[in-house]
Amino acid sequence: MSTARTARTAGTARGIRGVPLEGQVAVVTGAARGVGALLARKLSAHGVHVALVGLEPDGLKETCARLHTEGDVWEADVTDHAAMARVAGQVKERFGKVDVVVANAGVAAGGPFETSDPVAWRRVVEVNLIGSATTGRAFLPVLTESRGYFLQIASLAAITPAPMMTAYAASKAGVEAFAHSLRAEVRHRGVRVGVGYLSWTDTDMVRGADRDDVMRELRGRLPWPANRTYPPGPAVDRIVTGIERRAPHVYGQRWLRGMQPVRGYLPSLIAVLGSREVSRLDGRLAGVATGLVGAGGAADEAARGG
Repeated sequence: MSTARTARTAGTARGIRGVPLEGQVAVVTGAARGVGALLARKLSAHGVHVALVGLEPDGLKETCARLHTEGDVWEADVTDHAAMARVAGQVKERFGKVDVVVANAGVAAGGPFETSDPVAWRRVVEVNLIGSATTGRAFLPVLTESRGYFLQIASLAAITPAPMMTAYAASKAGVEAFAHSLRAEVRHRGVRVGVGYLSWTDTDMVRGADRDDVMRELRGRLPWPANRTYPPGPAVDRIVTGIERRAPHVYGQRWLRGMQPVRGYLPSLIAVLGSREVSRLDGRLAGVATGLVGAGGAADEAARGG
């Protein structure tokens, strides 16, 4: 077999098997709880050294203590460019390289847009969209050095925006577009960019949203399978596999892949079905909470002195 043919065959096999994770260095934002914390632990079980970034030092330390490999903690607001640039430099100094960055940090707020808290609404966009871009900007130089992988965590909300979720849906649609645009800019430099999609996953954020009767009822009336809450374990396992394969798209729930071919039809469908549900609930909408939801939202507000 010729050398060229051998190289092509090896490249194909590597594309199927992915890049061995053992010994790699990964950065996970929003790692104090939920998907971020579980992802950090599962990556470490594969031999990955993990840098944990977030606003909750106690939660970050707790996650770090449960790692199987070497890890460290950085308390930082992902929307702060200077802070994230410092983190990127310190992670590189601590571990010698960065192979993977997962932009996972996120917050959410629900309720009608007209009566939404403008500060909370803006903060959702700042953390989810601006924070992801700030993370990418800070770590792109070191990812270029390692020919690494940037994984942007998006959501079902990027594929099919729903009523009462204007800030969250806008931010997740934004991060999806950001990642797609970035992929085309950095591919020739050896950096791969992926988008991870998750449906409703059993985290503090979703449980916090479900504390509101209206939001819980509205979500429960979504068409199956979008009305279910999914355990985080299988979804995070698929994210780990996506990281290993440097996949351009990662689906935490397998059925989300099937949404892609029909997503162009979904806004019209949601406009009809969503309008009907909002009209039915109209008399109860004034009581929907307007702040950030869940323990992560509370931690974000506390960190900002809210």
